[in-house]
Amino acid sequence: MSTATATPHTHVTVNRPNPVQVGTIVWLSSELMFFAGLFAMYFTARSVMPASDWSAQADKLNVWFSAGNTTILVLSSFTCQLGTYAAERFRPRRTGKLWQVGQWGMVEWIAVTYVMGAIFIAGQVTEYSDLVEQGLTIHSNAYGSVFYLATGFHGLHVLGGLIAFLFLLGRTFSAKRFGHHEATSAIVTSYYWHFVDVVWVALFSVIYLLR
Repeated sequence: MSTATATPHTHVTVNRPNPVQVGTIVWLSSELMFFAGLFAMYFTARSVMPASDWSAQADKLNVWFSAGNTTILVLSSFTCQLGTYAAERFRPRRTGKLWQVGQWGMVEWIAVTYVMGAIFIAGQVTEYSDLVEQGLTIHSNAYGSVFYLATGFHGLHVLGGLIAFLFLLGRTFSAKRFGHHEATSAIVTSYYWHFVDVVWVALFSVIYLLR
């Protein structure tokens, strides 16, 4: 007579996606469509404006200055991601001296990212001032309109990211214990910042390099 061997019931754990992260990705997808509209507007204006007039306006851009400004913004994505890694390890602040970069926490990396983002905005304002002195304004012609709308809306998104960093830092300092919610805030903020950086690289390539 055979005896049946009882097998324990196996429980399967299901890892559900974080709703905050999913919501952020969906929202960024809608933002992507917004910038796609700006790109469409840019190429439409380029197709109807005489090539000589378009080139005359595009030649007023300081490509090397903007390239340096772009480099700062791109590097800020790396510092932002290092801050995110620190948040994922639940290390909100540095564990060593200030000059010991390897022991920095989220706060230090995000602070550096904030400064780099602020430098980018200052550089963009400086560029606008120089272009206005050369007679290129948002009302001067079609090129000026699409240039200021595309780069200006992006600049507003960068400002939004800087405000998000301030809220993230404030939440970190006010929290009694740095936990999952604070780490999630750092992660979704990094999603936004990387998105803003990628969009700018595309704008820089189209506006400054493919003139």
